[in-house]
Order: sequence, then C-alpha cells, then structure tokens
Amino acid sequence: MTSHRKAYRAAILHSLADPAVVGIEASYEYFEDGVLVIENGQIARVGHAADLLPTLKGVEVTEYQDALITPGFIDTHIHYPQTGMIASYGEQLLDWLNTYTFPTERRFEDKAHAADVAGIFLKELLRNGTTTALVFGSVHKQSVDAFFEAAEALNLRMIAGKVLMDRNAPDYLTDTPESGYAESKELIERWHGKGRLHYAVTPRFAPTSTPEQLSLAGKLLGEYPDLYMHTHLSENRQEIEWVKELFPERKGYLDVYDHYQLIGPRAVFAHGVHLCDEECQRLAETGSAVAFCPTSNLFLGSGLFDLAKLEHHGVRVGLGTDVGAGTSFSQLQSLNEAYKIMQLQGKKLDPFKSLYLATLGGAEALYLDDKIGNFASGKDADFVVLDYKATPLIDYRLQQAKSLAEKLFALCMLGDDRAIKETFAAGVSVHCRD
Repeated sequence: MTSHRKAYRAAILHSLADPAVVGIEASYEYFEDGVLVIENGQIARVGHAADLLPTLKGVEVTEYQDALITPGFIDTHIHYPQTGMIASYGEQLLDWLNTYTFPTERRFEDKAHAADVAGIFLKELLRNGTTTALVFGSVHKQSVDAFFEAAEALNLRMIAGKVLMDRNAPDYLTDTPESGYAESKELIERWHGKGRLHYAVTPRFAPTSTPEQLSLAGKLLGEYPDLYMHTHLSENRQEIEWVKELFPERKGYLDVYDHYQLIGPRAVFAHGVHLCDEECQRLAETGSAVAFCPTSNLFLGSGLFDLAKLEHHGVRVGLGTDVGAGTSFSQLQSLNEAYKIMQLQGKKLDPFKSLYLATLGGAEALYLDDKIGNFASGKDADFVVLDYKATPLIDYRLQQAKSLAEKLFALCMLGDDRAIKETFAAGVSVHCRD
C-alpha cells in the first residue's frame, strides 16, 4: 500500500549526536539532494534522492527548490500566557513579574481569552518552525485545558502544566497547596498521554511556593512517574538571594527542589545562568535538564549562560525562547543570540551544535529522542522546510557560502519566521508560508 506514504525532496540535514561528545563530523547527516519518506505520520526512510526515488513508484513526491529540510525545532521553555506582553519595556526579573507578568496572567481566568491566546501562540510557534514545546500555563486550570484543546486539534506533541503559586504573588493569582494539587491531578488525568500530549508539574519558581506546595508537587511526580517537572532556576542574582532568605535551611537554590523530590529525568529547569559546579554535577547525575534561553537572559539582563560548564559536567541542555521575556518565537533568533553570548565569554557556538540544540538536544533534554529530534526511522514526522531565498539578503549571503557549515551559520544569524517555508507535524502540513 502506498496511499499513506508521501515523500519530500530537498537538501536534508539532521543531527545524530551531540557534537561536544562525538565531534562535529560524526554529529550530523546531510543529503545535498535528499528524500524524506513519510508513512502514517512517521519517518519511514531518509537518504539520497538517487537511491530512494526508484523505490517510490506511485508515491507522491513534493520537491522544494533552494530549500533545506530539518527536524522541527523544539522549545524547552516558553510561557503561552505571556504572548501578549512580549517586548515589554524596562525591568529585570522580579520587577518584570510584578509589573507585567502577573497582571497579564490574571486574564486567563477567562477560558475564552485563554483559547484565543492559545490559538495565536500555536500559530506563532508553527510559523517559526517549532513543533514541540514545554509550556507554562497560568495558575488557572482552564488555561491549560484551553492550551491542550488547541494543541490536540493540530495533533502536536506538546507538554504543558498549570502554574503552582501559593505565596509572594497577588491574591488574584494564588492557589493553595491543596487546590494546586487537586487541579493538577485533574488535568493530569484528562490530558497526560492523550494523543501526543504530556503534562508538566509546574511550580513557577521556589519563591512563589510554600514548602507545603513544593512537597505536594513532589507527591504528584511520585504518583505519576512519567510526568514532567518544569520550573525556573538561578536566572537572576537577586532571585537567588531571595531563595536563600526564604529557604535558609537548604544549601542553595537547586537543593530546594532536590529536597522536595523535584529533580530527575524529565525535570527541566529554565535558565541556570548562575549555577555552581556542585549544582551542575547534581543536575547531571540526576538526569535533569536546563533550558538555555538566550534572548530572555539578554533582555532581562540576567547574565551569560555558561554552556561549556554544563557540557563539561554532562548536563542535558535544550534551547528555549522564554516568550514573553524572550523576544522572539524563532529558534533561529535564539541561536543568533546564543552565539553572541558565547562570544562574550570568549567561546564559539558551532553551527552544527546550534542545529543539535534546537532539535535532537531538545528532544534528549525532554526524554523524547525516541519520538522526535531527527529523522531516524519510526520517529514522528515533525519537520520544517527552510527557504534559502527567504529574503534578498539571505539569498545573496548563501550564494557566497562555500560550505554547509557556512550556509547553516548564515541561516542561524539571518533567519527568522520568514525563513520557514513550511512546517509539518506528524506528516501533516500545519503551516505554509505561501
């Protein structure tokens, strides 16, 4: 039967492993004239057009000129309720939360509003080639229902959760340890594992949860062993000092989460800008992950993420936009800023490492690399088509490129949503620029 098979022809590039572990040359596979074969929403084969085309009699082949097919991008940290406050002026983290974030999130008590924003949010992700994201909702359970309903309709692989926050926030945005636990459990039962959806237990960050709430968050993770845990860690120096004041009995910020059984596989900590060696070692040995959020760290003045340090300790690292503190839904723009963050530390970010961070690295951080992240046979057919002629400048620059690495780097520096020609989720086109 060929009725459920389709094929796509263009240049094709995907990651095989972390360049920091296996070296650059062994980290990727590239077909200058390639074919990607999709069957029932999954990857069937990938290879050279000359090898595969003769085997595809009767199969529809879509050919893209001047284009590069890569796996869909993966965003390991983003806030969907903050879509409408992206690019809000003039604050660092704690003042920014009080000035912009909390008033904006108040509106998500209204499910109709949440549904409207969820639709806009997912459309932006797909316009930017992002097919999987780890997503903060608001404190309202209806905000998570609205998000999952929108993601389910598009058959997207998405992870999200209701914010847990029972102190140090406005009364209109706080829950209680008991209500947070009960509402999270209700959402888990309704959504976790439904289609391609997953649930994340989501304390906003240690300062906005009491010990009682953090303890119940840990209880949820114990009751449902394949859940995610999603929160913030060591983003801002003032924040770190606040955590020390609130939890003087703990060794440090990460130890707060550790004490309440909130670290381990599928635990993702956003930022980690100011981690010590001991914390990096603990993250590595527990299989926890950190989301590197370049545009947000620069926008809020939080600091420079030390990727080399986390690599040295073997910590899983994914790439995050952190919208709305992050300034773009585009992971190409995230990689643009990540390169500059490395430069400011006297280091480089190789373009093949960039590809890895945005695709397979994110999948590994989320323990989804058996399902997404590259074009291994049997994985979900989540992929994007990048346009070499997206803008006059990109077109002209790529004409000067003498190698694949140079082309890839130029796309990371100059690309944004305009570079995304088409986005596919489970083999179905979910965004087409033209």
